[in-house]
Amino acid sequence: MSYPIESITQCIGARRIGSREAAIDWLLTDSRSLSFPEETLFFALTTKRNTGARYIPELCARGVANFVLSEDDYKKLKEKSSPELNFLVVRDPLKALQKLAELHREKFRIPVIGITGSNGKTIVKEWLHQLLSPDRFIVRSPRSYNSQVGVPLSVWQLGEEAELGIFEAGISEMGEMSALQRMIKPTIGILTNIGGAHQENFFSLQEKCMEKLSLFKNCDVIIYDGDNELISNCVLKSMLGAREIAWSRTDIERPLYISKVTKAEDHTTVAYRYLDMDNSFQIPFVDDASIENALNCLAACLYLMTPAEQITERMARLEPVAMRLEVKEGKNACVLINDSYNSDLVSLDIALDFLVRRSEKKGLKRTLILSDILETGQSTATLYRRVAQLVQSRGIDKLIGVGAEISSCEARFEGLSERYFFPSTEALLASDLLKRLHSEAILLKGSRVFNFDLLSEALELKVHETILEVNLGAMIANLNHYRSMLRRPETKVVCMVKAAAYGAGSYEIAKTLQEHHADYLAVAVADEGSELRKAGITASIIIMNPETTSFKTLFDYKLEPEVYNFHLLDALIKAAEKEGITNFPIHVKLDTGMHRLGFTVDEIPQLVRRLKNQNAVIPRSVFSHFVGSDDSRFDAFTRRQIELFEQGAQELQSAFAHKILRHICNTAGIERFPGAQFDMVRLGIGLYGVNPIDNSIIHNVSTLKTTILQIRDVSGEDTVGYSRMGHLERPSRIAAIPIGYADGLNRRLGRGNAYCLVNGSKAPYVGNICMDVCMIDVTDIDCREGDKAIIFGDDLPITVLSDKLETIPYEVLTSVSARVKRVYYQD
Repeated sequence: MSYPIESITQCIGARRIGSREAAIDWLLTDSRSLSFPEETLFFALTTKRNTGARYIPELCARGVANFVLSEDDYKKLKEKSSPELNFLVVRDPLKALQKLAELHREKFRIPVIGITGSNGKTIVKEWLHQLLSPDRFIVRSPRSYNSQVGVPLSVWQLGEEAELGIFEAGISEMGEMSALQRMIKPTIGILTNIGGAHQENFFSLQEKCMEKLSLFKNCDVIIYDGDNELISNCVLKSMLGAREIAWSRTDIERPLYISKVTKAEDHTTVAYRYLDMDNSFQIPFVDDASIENALNCLAACLYLMTPAEQITERMARLEPVAMRLEVKEGKNACVLINDSYNSDLVSLDIALDFLVRRSEKKGLKRTLILSDILETGQSTATLYRRVAQLVQSRGIDKLIGVGAEISSCEARFEGLSERYFFPSTEALLASDLLKRLHSEAILLKGSRVFNFDLLSEALELKVHETILEVNLGAMIANLNHYRSMLRRPETKVVCMVKAAAYGAGSYEIAKTLQEHHADYLAVAVADEGSELRKAGITASIIIMNPETTSFKTLFDYKLEPEVYNFHLLDALIKAAEKEGITNFPIHVKLDTGMHRLGFTVDEIPQLVRRLKNQNAVIPRSVFSHFVGSDDSRFDAFTRRQIELFEQGAQELQSAFAHKILRHICNTAGIERFPGAQFDMVRLGIGLYGVNPIDNSIIHNVSTLKTTILQIRDVSGEDTVGYSRMGHLERPSRIAAIPIGYADGLNRRLGRGNAYCLVNGSKAPYVGNICMDVCMIDVTDIDCREGDKAIIFGDDLPITVLSDKLETIPYEVLTSVSARVKRVYYQD
């Protein structure tokens, strides 16, 4: 929804300086997130360490013309007299932002779910989206936007198409919830739990609970754990007057009675009664926190009258919500999982579950390095008794405790065969224990003040100073971005992980996609597929370019080949018959205009006869390949391809009783030709963050970075690098970084043709790029040896490099050498 600048001025009670006409679609508080400058209103917020007003000149240069700021900040501006800019001067920009969100929320008469609690808010929000989005258009808080700044930015996303809103609300002290309540105005309230997070600013857990419950003022219904005595008493005391769905495992009189919870190895079954009807569902999780979160989601779905059979079906397909968990290769054949960003019981349970999953396939011992867990509000004895129970239930082989509190509770961990305790991180580093870790999956779980990054640094295998960081959370966001474009929820998705997952690294990508229920993975050759199978990938895998020498591998590892001509088909049938194999799935490719591989439509009658006269193979899908779905110039040709494909697919299907899946859409086709999504789509470059239609970045997945090895001063008369190609025009500071064309940095980017980023500033490549090293100009950059240099990433899109090279992002991504270490994390 768009607002005239005049309307916003009146709404927030601002004094306007400037007369530029503007329609505002976007609100901005972080200059790094700018996307649409002309329609953006920037709020210059002030924090203890910074003020947004300092970024106004930079934003002006980038095309932003509308600003909200305080009187003091306005007085300091040099640009305040420009007629091309609008300055809305207010007493408090944050309160103005919140007021604008309040008035925007007033325009909507839709159900809005408000979620608060100490833990689980984001998971409940995301799971509700997974459970409810097939039936309605939902607007929800992005990531964990639950603060005084995050909530108004979330509420602003409400548009005319919205049918349901789901917003988180997080507080850290008394008095904060009232502002969030006025903006969210929930009609449905969910209280996840009350724990020790941020307890230092509350007198008691009861005080915190009452403050959180104030979010539900004027709600129609409140959902909470009726077995939690603290919450139940606070709800009674609050006298909110709303209907209550207090689910219970013990009280059969509660509106939602949980009659049985049964844990298996990899899933949990929940039986429940609601409105005198008995039903059940499964979730693919076994930890207590996930069960509690699922029950809160169940109550909300039931209140919104979601049919029980839909709840059962969708609960079984719940996907884990991304955490920031870095997976790195460690020294001495170890795998390092770094979660040293927060520490509480819930996140510990989730991280331990992640550790188990990553260790079991590789046969590694499980080691936990755990710091004191701070600010929980629980007694030390109670807290570490629960920690010990968690650790032992997850089969941890070795515990290394860091901190005075956990060390004082050593006796709680007597059930572990190996346990070590240190008063500080420095004491652990000074010992020889880390050097003795071998063939172990190591989880680092620590509160920030313990600086566990030092431990990560000590344990990480350092083969090369250049790394490719892969954001698995961003990749899943891209997957869900394209899933949201599917017209039918039952449409399947093939995720392309060929060429080592476009350079990102096959196994971790495939593992994450498998956990998020990708229907198929696709690789180029059988060896790629067999390596994934050996690593524990069980998802269906399509082989796009099978060779006749690979048939045994296909059969042994259950890899489903593409078949594109009679020579390949006959050879495959003969090999399958020799092995005694029947009904081996194949994927039939039709040539509708690419003229690269595939059967022609005219060959389909012959193909049907050949397939009907044998039972060694069976068509699982029929597909074709768009030539130019990303370019409107070829739309007529694309539509002709769709017509030919439909004709051929129908002819093939009519010959068989079983369902043959149809797919022709690639990444661009999913968006531009939704009518051709059929039964399945193939997601390639879009999965890795690049929109092939306009080369824009969706969610950046891969960041190639390196480290400055050396900086030296070079006179303006000297040259730099091989063949004296680095000509200087002034005395310069030249930095050497350990990346070259053997790592995938194309030589054509040298001689000033491109740049990397050092501390956010452009550092041009100087001279020829060498095999292992290149030089950059850092004359005007405040930097030192050891600082990072970004080759491409969030702030330097890969498309900048591909445009310079006059190629496509695929080539740049897949050119990153195998010797460049991959580091994976979820954010």
